[in-house]
Amino acid sequence: MVAVREPTTVRRDARLRPVRPAGWWFDALLLAGLVAITVALANRHLFGVDRAVADWAEAHRPPVAYGVAVVFNYLGQGLPLTLLTAGLGLLLAVRLHSVRPLLPTVVAFALTYVTIGPAKVWTARPAPSASVKEPYLPPEQTLPLFQDDLPLKYAQSYPSGHVANAILWYGVLALLLAPLLRSYGRSMSPRLVTVVRVVPPVVVMFTTTYLGWHWLTDSVAGLLLGLLLDRILHRMPWNDLPLPGRLRKWDGPFVPHVG
Repeated sequence: MVAVREPTTVRRDARLRPVRPAGWWFDALLLAGLVAITVALANRHLFGVDRAVADWAEAHRPPVAYGVAVVFNYLGQGLPLTLLTAGLGLLLAVRLHSVRPLLPTVVAFALTYVTIGPAKVWTARPAPSASVKEPYLPPEQTLPLFQDDLPLKYAQSYPSGHVANAILWYGVLALLLAPLLRSYGRSMSPRLVTVVRVVPPVVVMFTTTYLGWHWLTDSVAGLLLGLLLDRILHRMPWNDLPLPGRLRKWDGPFVPHVG
């Protein structure tokens, strides 16, 4: 009697997913821009631009505009965004019987944990508002980086975590929403994907600078770092990442294969 071997499913080799603009040159440009701004600030350049923008915002910040900006700035809160993406990922995991929709949230959290937080601690820069509330620094002392003599909670302005978080987490939301809607027989237009990914970060970048919670260069640095992390996230071959044996029963794809 000849034994019949059960057919096996061979997962194709994991390949990085395409991003736009294609290639690594844009990643290198983002990293170079981030390094250039950091070096410039370390050498006390760009302070005039930061001060001019902060002074203009303070002079054009009536109570109503302040309140509206505060509300919209919540779009960049990292913890609620993390919980929201985790919830959507869990819902999609149940609907598709696949653990893979949970992976983007895990990877995004890891990326923010090893980049944004350490960068803030290392650069040790106060916010513009540090001159009008604790620790009540002289205005000129709120601008420089590397103020390690200040308590940590007063020197975590650079780069803007709100802006970087908004870019990364809304990118995850867009990644999850499209397959989630497909699981309900609906579709998400590319234009709506763009709106989800672009509008909240732009709003957060404007409001966090307008409120005096970050210098303009903090927000620009957060933008560059966020875009760099977002490109790393969207390159991940989510359908083909190897999983432990216990999870292979929950191993279905959740994003369209490319190529």
